Amino acid sequence: MSKTMKEMIAAHAILITQARAENDLITEKTSPGDQGEIEARFELIMGEAATLQTRIDNRSRLEAAEASVSAGDPRRPNGATEARGVEGEAVPIAYRAAFHEYLQAGGDIHSMGAEARGVLQQGVSQFSDEQRGQIAGTGTAGGFLMPDEAMQQVVIAMAAFGPMFADGFATVLNTAGGASMPIPGVDDIANEAAAEAAEGGDKGAGTDVVFTRKTLEDHLRTTGWLGLSIQLMTGSMTGVEQLIGGLLGERAGRKVNRELTVGSGSSEAVGIVTGASVGFTTAGIGFTADEVLKFIHSVDPAYRQSPKFGLMFNDATSLALSLLKDGDNNYLLQLAPDGTQRIVIGNVAAKFTINQAMPDIGAETRPMIAGDMSKYYVRKIGGFVLGTDRSKEFWPGMGIAGYQRFDGVVADPRAIKAMVMSA
Repeated sequence: MSKTMKEMIAAHAILITQARAENDLITEKTSPGDQGEIEARFELIMGEAATLQTRIDNRSRLEAAEASVSAGDPRRPNGATEARGVEGEAVPIAYRAAFHEYLQAGGDIHSMGAEARGVLQQGVSQFSDEQRGQIAGTGTAGGFLMPDEAMQQVVIAMAAFGPMFADGFATVLNTAGGASMPIPGVDDIANEAAAEAAEGGDKGAGTDVVFTRKTLEDHLRTTGWLGLSIQLMTGSMTGVEQLIGGLLGERAGRKVNRELTVGSGSSEAVGIVTGASVGFTTAGIGFTADEVLKFIHSVDPAYRQSPKFGLMFNDATSLALSLLKDGDNNYLLQLAPDGTQRIVIGNVAAKFTINQAMPDIGAETRPMIAGDMSKYYVRKIGGFVLGTDRSKEFWPGMGIAGYQRFDGVVADPRAIKAMVMSA
């Protein structure tokens, strides 16, 4: 750990200690004026701590990336099939290094060293006839899984275009194969245990539990072809990973996030908006603060207690909400002390997420959902797969395209409700 990193961590700890000391000054006897000053100092300190924490995280990521690059590319410049350690022992080629050699070879696997070619085969992903049709133009029988380091760039880029594919938002199921995957459920929230019968009395028939079932399928979405120059292909490993991951992730992110948000369920995922049940229908095209409160309360309290309960809407709807005030003249959208965005109205304080794939406010649209987001299931099948095209269209470089297989479904429509605009 560098000296600079140690100093930053120590400074961060001091700030947190100062913030705790300020917070402890507030007691029942603290006057409103003094409390306001204390809270202002507290927010200022926490803001400095958050900025410093970001610098610490960035430095840690940078040092980890530099260490990975140094350790993960053991190939010799002469193209030999093995590298030698300081003690003369053979060092196996990492998959990341083999994948980079594949790009440097212009997608020609036969130009690679034997060992690198063998390592690359570990990440091969064969295309089915249907998949080859969707990735029009590929001259190969399959593609290769992105290395973990490059995959991180894809995930980050995809998350920037919406939350639906991110691991922490919904319930994510990672599977190797794409066979139909049933998701069983129980519709029993309205039932409770019967009263105890008297000794020898009739116990009654009881209430049957209603079982439900949703199914996750296998849908494939491609990024379309992206041309790579020969200069980029032969550049640094980290630079290639960042650029390819960012560009392909951006393209895949828009498609996947849109489908997981508003997909129809016909040959595509059932979007979270599509699968949500109707919670509240507004009186007009738009909403009032009271209607927002009624909408939130349309979700059963059992689901509102979930740590993943929240609301979701796009930026335009966020602006409309930002202009609304409650009965105490407070704006509905506020920033919590921990930095999270929250909607505060009545006795409800809930986090919210901006998703640009959400519908706009309009006649009969669903611009807002609320509920336990863990009841939306996202299935990720395999990893992000890369295919190449060495045709004359891309010469002297090559074309690359990626695909992701996935599906999504609302497992419990009662857990996630949609606000519907009036006609």
